Amino acid sequence: YEQIGNRGTVTEAAGFDAAADAEKLRGAMKGTGTDEAAIINVVAHRTIAQRQRIKEAYKQTVGKDLADDLSSELSGNFRSVVLGLLMLAPVYDAYELRNAMKGAGTEEACLIDILASRSNNEIKTINEVYKREYGKTLEDAVSGDTSGMFKRVLVSLLTSGRDESDKVDDAQAVQDAKDIYEAGEARWGTDEVKFLTVLCVRNRNHLLKVFQEYQKISGKDIEKSIQSEMSGSLEDVFLAIVKCIKSKPAFFAERLYKSMKVIILYLPYCLNYFIFVMLHPQAVIRPLGVYVAHKLGDTSGDYRKILLELCGGE
Repeated sequence: YEQIGNRGTVTEAAGFDAAADAEKLRGAMKGTGTDEAAIINVVAHRTIAQRQRIKEAYKQTVGKDLADDLSSELSGNFRSVVLGLLMLAPVYDAYELRNAMKGAGTEEACLIDILASRSNNEIKTINEVYKREYGKTLEDAVSGDTSGMFKRVLVSLLTSGRDESDKVDDAQAVQDAKDIYEAGEARWGTDEVKFLTVLCVRNRNHLLKVFQEYQKISGKDIEKSIQSEMSGSLEDVFLAIVKCIKSKPAFFAERLYKSMKVIILYLPYCLNYFIFVMLHPQAVIRPLGVYVAHKLGDTSGDYRKILLELCGGE
């Protein structure tokens, strides 16, 4: 994945005209029925910034909110994709976090995927959006819906406290690797706080060095140790942190792959990962192109069409 680089599937439309696109979308919703193909042709082939300009142009020329009009015209998973693509990335993240904690139960996987993969600046913006949109802090919401060490890890991620420099302290990296080993493999039981202190705070380059040193000390990859020492949501969040440190594109590619493995049993499960990828350019899905196209053969209608377009069309 790293060799492929940041090659996204949605690029800026040449000769972009926000007013013209707004008129196309208005025309697609006028009269009897809806021209879904016209909607796909616009929203699936414009960048996030271009979609925001279309929303502004639509409100100026029509006097209504584009998302509201599309919401009333569309339905099902197709509507969810279109509305998700109209949101800015932090707005969509806040929206998904809110949904994950609303009502009975909590979708821990959603909390993990977002909070373990975002940068300090992204987390700060998500916090601001969440407070503005939902009237409470994200930390309060997470604390009220989770518990134990899993809650403590999420709260740590929410504080945007990770060192984002590129400095590597070799001696400290060796010590961090020893501390993690002694907190897990070398003792009866596991000191999860030590894992939190290292994995949620150190910068990426430093952690990559820690992972190398851990392999030397323990003879095992750190992911294997986490799997053997922990379970449930705590295992999932630490694994997500490690995988995102190693490669965010590979992390999202794996999440897409796993979501589509159950596509026949529960089709909507894959939807959030498509939108996550499309709203975050660092995520790469072309390596999964053949698999995506094959599995999307199990979908149908406009939902299938727009997902295929977002995957790069042909």
